[in-house]
Amino acid sequence: MSVKPTKAMVLAAGFGLRMRPLTDKMPKPMVPVAGQPLLDHVLDKLGLAGVSEAVVNVHYLPDQIIDHVASRQHPRVTISDERDQVLGTGGGVVKALPLLGDAPFFHVNSDTLWIDGVRSNLMRLAENFDPARMDILLLMAPTATSIGYSGRGDYGMLPDGALRKRKEKEVVPFVYAGAAILSPSIFEGAPAGEFSLTKMFDRANEQERLFGLRLDGVWMHVGTPDAVHAAEEAFLESVA
Repeated sequence: MSVKPTKAMVLAAGFGLRMRPLTDKMPKPMVPVAGQPLLDHVLDKLGLAGVSEAVVNVHYLPDQIIDHVASRQHPRVTISDERDQVLGTGGGVVKALPLLGDAPFFHVNSDTLWIDGVRSNLMRLAENFDPARMDILLLMAPTATSIGYSGRGDYGMLPDGALRKRKEKEVVPFVYAGAAILSPSIFEGAPAGEFSLTKMFDRANEQERLFGLRLDGVWMHVGTPDAVHAAEEAFLESVA
């Protein structure tokens, strides 16, 4: 059984410290790559995947994001205002849950960037999300072919898509690409205030309800100003 999420949570509240000096005067989601802000790349993909409403949280230089998305219709954007508090990736979702409803929803980092293969990876996530077996389905990028990523990976993946978290000194072949489908039920009993979403990933992993889907295409880790240039080159190659 697949799902068709019509709502999405987009994380856009971070400080973007590693992206300085680009983020001294603009929030990271507004940093342009290949002619448009990172945030627009994400929102465009959500719109094409059938999302009608995206909840975007803001904290650092929030007015630039609020003004930018005010007139967007596909998807419409609702702001979850966190300018008075730092909630982290997990606490930000908890605050936005009343806006997201009871059905599984897309969850996307505003600074994630990928070039789709033959089909939309978000639509592939929707087709592969099985609420009977999973609470979380993560889009997983192969570390070997990712651009701008030099870490040890996040998870190993079994043939059925079940994920196994990397041990401390282990090297694993997949990195979380910053896009997922989450069931709201995973936040039952979640801590109040600031916490990391990885806490929810770990809980689902322990219950064997954390799964992954291999990204079809090219994923770019845009964490630093140098990575912006590498991402733009990849975009140019993809349309050549």
